Amino acid sequence: FWEIISEEHGIDASGIYKGESDLQLERVSVYYNEASAASRSSGGKYVPRAILLDLEPGTMEAVRCGTYGKLFRPDNFVFGQSGAGNNWAKGHYTEGAELVDAVLDVVRKEAENCDCLQGFQLTHSLGGGTGSGMGTLLISKIREEYPDRIMNTYSVLPSPKVSDTVVEPYNATLSIHQLVENTDETYCIDNEALYDICFRTLKVPNPSYGDLNHLVSLTMSGVTTCLRFPGQLNADLPFLHWYTGEGMDEMEFTEAESNMNDLVSEYQQYQEATADDEFELDVEDNEVDGECV
Repeated sequence: FWEIISEEHGIDASGIYKGESDLQLERVSVYYNEASAASRSSGGKYVPRAILLDLEPGTMEAVRCGTYGKLFRPDNFVFGQSGAGNNWAKGHYTEGAELVDAVLDVVRKEAENCDCLQGFQLTHSLGGGTGSGMGTLLISKIREEYPDRIMNTYSVLPSPKVSDTVVEPYNATLSIHQLVENTDETYCIDNEALYDICFRTLKVPNPSYGDLNHLVSLTMSGVTTCLRFPGQLNADLPFLHWYTGEGMDEMEFTEAESNMNDLVSEYQQYQEATADDEFELDVEDNEVDGECV
């Protein structure tokens, strides 16, 4: 996800702005903090407003050593040492509960640095122990501290076709209740559907988890585009007093509503008449020896 939106905003792997359009920087603060004086001329540095969390250090080291490892703030890597072992209870009640306070401290620091905090976005899997158990625990804790902020999750659901653990259905079942109670928006992403898209549509013979993650990243980028770039979706809805203030009479709105209702009524009558004609035509076509089949 961060690779895709960094490219869309003209930010390279080290956080330096290399773009050519002012639109790329207009709303870059939605997902990035300005680490230094950044502009088209100075090429300042931007840091993602992200917290990377896991109950084992291996994945965090993989991110740090990766291409975009230098993009993230080092203090925002939070990890444990034991892992959840694909066990929802471990992530929610034991190992995850021991680490959640450290995560919340980082969340508070990031929230305090925001001028206007809109909400939180969580990307996790419901098949493992950390994403399902500790992910839902973190959601409930954030909901307690920030009850008026939007909570949005991208939750990857397991499936038998793309699975390597027998307890994935149990982890997902235990997590869904928490998501229903504590989130405002949950985008459920099915692993099997992603696999079918790669195999049938994109013609990838043996889709890997990297291919599936790329599809998820494209989905997240599309959903968040209206937040990161200006467009018609962000336009304010007009209010009635705007028009009346410009001299329009309220009777004009009544007349317009009447015309719309008449148009809908005429369309429904035409649709019903067309359906009757098609039925009569089918009856005539099916007549054999004077009998109706």
